[in-house]
Amino acid sequence: MAELTQLLEAVRAGEAGAIDQVFSLTYRELHEMAHRRLHRSNRVTSLDTTTLVHECYLRLVRVGQLQTRDRSHFLGYAARVMRSIVVDFVRQRLAKRRGGDELRVTLGTDIRDSTPVSEEQIMQVDEALQELAVLDPRLVEVVEMRYFAGFTVEQIAESRGVTTRTIRRDWEKARLLLYAALQK
Repeated sequence: MAELTQLLEAVRAGEAGAIDQVFSLTYRELHEMAHRRLHRSNRVTSLDTTTLVHECYLRLVRVGQLQTRDRSHFLGYAARVMRSIVVDFVRQRLAKRRGGDELRVTLGTDIRDSTPVSEEQIMQVDEALQELAVLDPRLVEVVEMRYFAGFTVEQIAESRGVTTRTIRRDWEKARLLLYAALQK
């Protein structure tokens, strides 16, 4: 872990090649995150796990500056980037074909048993998360880490420096607000 923290400091300092080393060191975890994310989508997109990880890398390199403190913060940021990639991909596909029935999305607390989502549901959840970000950006971070990256409550609490009880409250609050937004 100390090695990754040092590499993240090198990235913040602008050292050439440091971002490559960060990705090399975290590639397995990023690959697992991408796999979990795409597995829940039940192959809604034609993205595969490796493509999603590599797109994440390209976006982070394109941005140029990676301002993360530690492993948890980096993985949380990578989860946000992966969500953005999937949403952009779906948005692009839906732009080609508009319409369809309205679908309801339920965000369950057990990620492994959650039902697969469609492209329309991904877009609805993204729009609801954007609305939620206006109200409370911290809740969006919890949703991204819990729902999109598959982090446990304990992992999120550790990375945010708060108690698990706080994260559980934030998760419940976010679910209620998202449910209300998705019912519109």
